[in-house]
Order: sequence, then structure tokens, then C-alpha cells
Amino acid sequence: MTTPTPQDLIIIGNGMVGHHLVEQLVERGSVDHFRITVFGEERHPAYDRVHLSEYFSGRDAADLALGEADFYATHDITLRLGEAVSRIDRENREVVTDQGRYRYDSLVLATGSYPFVPPIPGAETGQPNRLVYRTLDDLDTIRAAATDARRGVVVGGGLLGLEAANALKSLELEAHVVEFAPRLMPVQLDDQGGTALREKIEELGVGVHLNRATTEITAGDDYRYRMTFQDGEYLETDLIVFSAGIRPQDTLARECRLEIGERGGIVIDDECRTSDPEIFAIGECALWDNRIFGLVAPGYTMARCAADALSGPFRGPEPAGERFAGADMSTKLKLLGVDVGSIGDAHGTTDGAISYRYSDEATCVYRRLVVSGDGKRVIGAVLVGDNASYDTLLQYAQNGIALPADPASLILPSVEGAPTLGADALPEGATICSCHNVTKGKICETIDAGACDLGAIKSETKASTGCGGCTALLKSVVDHELEARGVEVDHSICEHFTHTRQELYSIVRVEGIKTFSELIEKHGASSTPSLGSSSAPKLGSSSAPILGCDICKPAVASILASCFNEPITDAAHVPLQDTNDTFMANMQKNGTYSVVPRIPGGEITPSKLRVLGEVGEKYGLYTKITGGQRVDLFGARLEQLPDIWSELIAEGFETGHAYGKSLRTVKSCVGSTWCRYGVQDSVGMAIYLENRYKGLRSPHKIKFAVSGCTRECAEAQSKDVGVIATENGWNLYVCGNGGMRPRHGELFATDLDDEALIRTIDRFLMFYVRTADRLQRTSVWRENLEGGLDYLKDVVIDDSLGLGEELESQMRHVIGSYECEWANALDDPEKLKRFRSFVNDSRPDPDIIVTEERGQLRPA
Repeated sequence: MTTPTPQDLIIIGNGMVGHHLVEQLVERGSVDHFRITVFGEERHPAYDRVHLSEYFSGRDAADLALGEADFYATHDITLRLGEAVSRIDRENREVVTDQGRYRYDSLVLATGSYPFVPPIPGAETGQPNRLVYRTLDDLDTIRAAATDARRGVVVGGGLLGLEAANALKSLELEAHVVEFAPRLMPVQLDDQGGTALREKIEELGVGVHLNRATTEITAGDDYRYRMTFQDGEYLETDLIVFSAGIRPQDTLARECRLEIGERGGIVIDDECRTSDPEIFAIGECALWDNRIFGLVAPGYTMARCAADALSGPFRGPEPAGERFAGADMSTKLKLLGVDVGSIGDAHGTTDGAISYRYSDEATCVYRRLVVSGDGKRVIGAVLVGDNASYDTLLQYAQNGIALPADPASLILPSVEGAPTLGADALPEGATICSCHNVTKGKICETIDAGACDLGAIKSETKASTGCGGCTALLKSVVDHELEARGVEVDHSICEHFTHTRQELYSIVRVEGIKTFSELIEKHGASSTPSLGSSSAPKLGSSSAPILGCDICKPAVASILASCFNEPITDAAHVPLQDTNDTFMANMQKNGTYSVVPRIPGGEITPSKLRVLGEVGEKYGLYTKITGGQRVDLFGARLEQLPDIWSELIAEGFETGHAYGKSLRTVKSCVGSTWCRYGVQDSVGMAIYLENRYKGLRSPHKIKFAVSGCTRECAEAQSKDVGVIATENGWNLYVCGNGGMRPRHGELFATDLDDEALIRTIDRFLMFYVRTADRLQRTSVWRENLEGGLDYLKDVVIDDSLGLGEELESQMRHVIGSYECEWANALDDPEKLKRFRSFVNDSRPDPDIIVTEERGQLRPA
């Protein structure tokens, strides 16, 4: 039987959607029926635009790449990068570039979109101030423009505009956002949500200017440019980034006379075919039902539909492929570190829609729930400042799950008896991963086919490999379904121990095991090292290589330190530590280290401030005030650390544990000592708490704050332990945190006197240390704690398990055995041998180059 001659398939565009189409064709085996050529206008192969801003935080183009470097070659697909298609010749079925003409049988346009630049005088094409935020090359241009700039302005307060503002902040510019609409993210948020987002972003130091239309850009007086607004006011800046929306990149389609929508976009049908049946369009260039879909998930759905249509002639009697039927535009984002979520009809425009709202002005948290007129279904939601309920609300909206008797309980914090939506409540058709359209049913099928762990299910279904927003929900579903099938879910900490961290902690406590070697000998799963394990001895270790890996060794090191508080610099413990703990300093990206002495409660004397300045000048260190009210000294070479710490300790400083999974800081306001609103001495309490818990090692870092009144200037409700003064004592909040997954702290106890406050915190912290998983923040620990906050109160406050005295005793041991780790190391010549750039030479590294940044020296 004669093999059909492969057809020529050309794909114009190598962005995320174009690349996904290629993956789908490979997955279907259709590459055997086509000679595929992909044209990419950029010089980079397909990369992850969703995480584009991470390019400024150290990730490069290779890190962001969507596939392996040889993916296209492996499947005999021609990838032509840096070669733009200039014309489509439909009559001869050819595409034209400056390098030649290429024939096609079928053609796919995945040309995406381009940034809209308003027609403002002074912002003409080619001007140095006309910057956009869309590609890696755009980001390189912005980085170059920022080298001699002080202030940057983003025109546009939508999703990409706020991402661009974050990029300017990461380049250490003063950042501003100018938005024509009366609120930020006007498409996704309502007025109150926009207000909450604005307040959050302004707290981060970004200027927000709403209801502003720029009329012209001229030369500035104090900065490079002046942006004049319609009301006559102006804002000066050194660079301007335009992010005022996108437009479909439909030029090629227009010129070859494909059908174009009234406001742009290539018209497609349900198979993603254009008005020419042999030409398809997918992604942001395509117009379906008079709508452009500007998210990656709908683009991926279009790619699957186009792949099915292209593969149709080779499928034989198999059912027809997927048809595009629109897409859910719900989004869960983190913008400048702020959670933002928008689901369905976020504005409540549906006839008869009923809205429930929750607003916490103190923390700028806002939630809006929109339900149908009959009160039976969730049809929309807005979340700002806290996305913890996003996954639950999305499942209610997507799957028509019946609402609880009190719908408001879905958005109110810590409501007694609030409904929870477990994995068992989700129907088979519930979409778990929107990017790859993976349902709960598909996950169940994959498990039934033999996939027995999260990694295998990700590999088979591609779930959670897109934007990653569904990771937690996916794990919950997988664990539930495995356990429902009688499969024991393995919670082992690693291959070397068939125990969880909690179980290892109990073993160490009960048996009094004080070294890793003894623990792995008695309770390890294997007596031989695994491939890739870190078994080489480190400087300063007199012992033989320690078996284990980079997961179990630091975890056990933390457990041993929590239980016995022996110096981590001792020979038996040093081989367990990661780099930061080994050298008791945070390694920076250029290979130097930071020095962060403890400044309890942020209170410091003028003489100690002078010492920090003198040390910074003497060793050429870059200095910066931290968010935890301390002074960071950056740029110290390894061999300089002992000398620097010798000088600091001589002046009364001690280690700040900035490198450890331990108590970091206790932030405070000035309290009743100075503030006219203060009702308690917040500074004194903060200093006491920091000195009390400064030696405590824990599963993850811990941060405290103490506010002197309910105005909350120390932001205590965003900390692991937050203390707020009242006229009757102290209110205690627990399990809040900022960072990558912000969570509002929960009120744990009210009007405590000093003694009760300390006792409660002692028990809370020790119970966390005893029961949390490795690298688990208090916020995640609390969310996974069976019985929730009420159970935690029963254990800690009511002593329901009879552990109170034991937990307090353990804390007293930690406090009584505290020793500054740096002071300990400076007294031991053997420990000091670790602080050399070279094993056999005590001289410094001659290759380190020192440059200047904003008037301070900094190693390049």
C-alpha cells in the first residue's frame, strides 16, 4: 500500500499557542502526515510569557523556554526563527519572507497580538521613550533604558501594565502607573476591588494615577520627559512603558483578504478555520463569535481544536474532534505580590444577579460573590488581597454546585461552620486545569490506567504544567482519588526515610537521637547513597561522608536544632546544612554574602548605627534597610565574614538568623512610647519576643510583628505571629504571612495579659515545630490542620491533649540553650577554616570585580 505524500503545513508564530499546536500534532501522531515548518519572528524559541516578569529576577530565555532545545528537530519539524513572514499568497498557496517563498497545503496563523500605543504627540514610533512590554527583546530594551533612569511610568493599569510596573520596581526605579479608567484592571475588577488593589499597590511604593489621559509628551525639567494630562497636570519621568491594551496581529490576514472583524481579529469558526478553509487562526489574533480571548488557556483550547481539524483526514472512523465553544476568562493572578482573582460575571451584569461583599480596609482585602437571581448558583466573583477561596469559588461557578444556605459564608473569613469543597464534592466534569482542559474525570481515568503518583499524572495529562495555578487543587484531587482506591499515598520525606517530617521529629524526641548518622542507621530506608545524593564531606567535617540527600539532611538538621539547640556549626551537624546555614549568611546571585545582624524590634542606638556604617565603609558593602526593620550589608566575600562578624559582635550585635529557617524579625511600630494613638508598649514587647524566640529553629522561617494599637502600623495581621495592643491587653493573630502566597492572620485570642500572651505563643510555636511538614509555612500548616482553627485553640489554649506543660518546657530549653552561632564559630579555629575562597589558600578570590551602584560599592 502506497504511503500518502506528506502535506506541507506552515505555522506562522512560535509563541505559547503556536508551540502548543505543534505539541498537539506530535501527541496525535499527525507529524507523520505533514512536513511542518514553523516561522518565529523573534530570535528566541517559544517561551513562557505568563512568567515573563521573572526575566528581571534572574531567569533567562533558556529557563523560560517551553520545550527542550531539540524538540523540533527530534520530530523533523523545521523551525525558522528570526524570519518574519511578510505576505501570504493564497492563489499560489505560498508564504513569503525576505529569504524566500514556501508552499503550504494548510496554514495556521498564530501571530498573537501587539501592544496598543495611544496616538499621543511625542510618543511616535522610533522615539526612545516609546517602550512596550511584550517580548524578551522588549524587556532587554527596558533594562537598558533603566540604567541611567530614576523614575519610570507605565501607561495602562491592566494586567500587563501592572506586570510592567513590577518590572520597573525590580529594576529599582520609582514606578508609577497612569490609567485612563477610574480604576485599575477595569475589565476584571469592580470599583471596590479596584480601590483595594490601588491601596495595596500604593503601599508597595508604586504611584497610581487614575482618570488620566495623556495629551502630549515633551521634554521635562527634572526628568527626561513630561507627560501632560487632559486636566493640565503633569508627571515627569525618565522612561515610559506603554501597556494600554493589545490588538490582534491580523495584518497578514487583512492583506490576503481573509475575513476580518469590524474592530480587528481574524474571523474563525468552531474548528478555528478562517474564511479560507485551508487557513486556520488561533490565539489572540483570532476572533470567535465577535470575541478576542486574551489569555493562554483559550489559546491552548483553540490549538487543540485546530490540531483535531488538521488531523481529521487521518483519523479514520474516530469521532469528530474538539470544537471551540468559547472559554472561561476567569483569572487568578499575583500582581506586584498582590493576589487578584476574577471569575465569570465579576461585575454582576446578569439580570437579577445578587452580590455579597466583604471588605477589610485595614488589610485592603476585598471579596465579592455574585450569585444568580434565584440564589442557587455562583456566576461570578472578585478577589483582591487574598485568593485563598479562588479555587473553591471557581468550582462552584463552573460546575453549578448548589450554594450553601448562607452564600456569604463562601467569602467571609473564619466563619463557624463555613462550607468546604473537598475533592470528593467535585463532579467528574469539573475542570481542574484550565490551560490543558484536564477534568477530574480525566485524572481518575489516568489513575485507573496505572498512574499512581502526582508526577505520573502530570506527565500523562499535562495538568499543572501551564500557568501552575491549579497545583494545590490537583494534588488534593490526586491524593483523594488514590486513597479512595485503597492506594496508600506516600508521604515519605524522601527515599532515605519512609517517614514524614512529623514522624522523624517524634523519633528524634522519644529516642533522644542527636545525630543524622544515628538516625539514618536506625531508621533509614537504605544504607547506600542514591545517585545524585550530596555525600561529599564539607570543610570542617571530621566525619566520613554522610548518606542522605538535599531533602532529608536539611530537614533533619532543623529537627535536631529544634529539639536540642546544639550549634549547627559543630562537626556532626555542618554536613547537613545547606549553603546559607553552612556559612551563616545568605549567598547572593553574584557569589557574595549578606550580613544581617539582629536588631530586636527595630530599636537601635545611634552608636550601633555608626558601627554598621563604619563596617559597611570598611568592607565596601552595599547597605539597605529591610522590610523587617533591620540593616542588610551586601557584598561580603566569604573570607571577610569572620572579620566582619568579629567587629559587629564586639559592639554588641549578634546573628540575625537571616539565613535560617528560624525566627527572622519582630517588626514593631513606636507604640505608646511615642505615638498618640498607642495604648501599649509595642516596642518593648517586640524586643522581648525577639530575644525570647531568637534561637528557635522551625520547619520554615517565622516572622512576628507587634502593633501598639488597632491602627496596625506594624502590619501584624500578615505575620506568622501578630500581636496587636488593646486597652485591655493584647490580641493575638496567628498563621498569616506575605510572600508568594499571602494569607491574612486569624484572631486566636483576645485581651491577653503579658504572661498569658507569652504562654500561648510558646505553645503555638512548639506545636507548629512538632507537627508541621518540612518547609511548610504556618499558613499552609494551618490550612492543612484537621479541625482547623478551633482544633488549634483546643490544643494550645484549652490544652485538650495535655501537652501544654511539655510544649512550654521544650521552649524553655530552647531559650536556655541559646548561643549566637557566629560567636560560637569565631571561638573555634577549626570552624573558621570553612571561610576560605579556596581550600588550600587563605587569600581572597582575585576574580571578584567591584562596581558602583547608586553611590555604593557592589561586587559585580
